[in-house]
Amino acid sequence: MRPSNRSKILEAAVRVAQRDGVTAVTLDSVAAEASLTKGGLMYHFPSKDALLAGIQEHVSTVWDSLMAQAAGKDAGEATAEERLAAYAEVATQSATSADLAFVLEFSKDPNSGRMWPEVANKWTPSPESAAADPHQFDLFIARLAADGLWMFEALMNQPLPEELRQQIAARISTMITAPDGPSSAD
Repeated sequence: MRPSNRSKILEAAVRVAQRDGVTAVTLDSVAAEASLTKGGLMYHFPSKDALLAGIQEHVSTVWDSLMAQAAGKDAGEATAEERLAAYAEVATQSATSADLAFVLEFSKDPNSGRMWPEVANKWTPSPESAAADPHQFDLFIARLAADGLWMFEALMNQPLPEELRQQIAARISTMITAPDGPSSAD
C-alpha cells in the first residue's frame, strides 16, 4: 500500500531534519524532499505551524507504535518492566537526532508540546513514582540511561561503534529486567 501524501510529507520533514537540522524544515525544503509542489504540501499543511504540529503528532505516533511493537502489546497491557524495556529498546536502537530535536523544540510550547510527554509517560515511570518506590526508582534510572545514550549520540552527531552501542543497550535492558534491580547485574 502506498503511503498517503500526508505521511510522505511528514516522513520527508523528518529526513530533512535528520540530515540538515530542524531549522532547515521549511515548506519549500519539505516539499522538495517529498517530491511535491509547495501547493501540494500546503493542501495538507497550510502553514509551517500546521506542518510542525503534524510532525509532532507523527513522531509521537511512530514512537508509540515502535514501543508497542517492541513490547508485543499496547502500553496498557504491559507491565512496568515491559513498558520500560520497550521504551529503552526504541531509545537505544531506533531514536534519531531529529526525534530528539523535535521533542526539544516542541517541549517549549505548552500547547503543542503535550504529545511527546503523553506518549513517554505511558511507557516510562514518572519521577513521582520513582521518589515513592525503590523499584520504580531503579526503573527511572534505567530510563535516564536510555535517554542518555540517545542524547549522547544526537549531541555528538556521531554514532557509537555498534558493538559498544549493543553492550550499552544490553546493560540498560539488564537494569530493567534484573530481579533485584541494577545491582544484581554487577
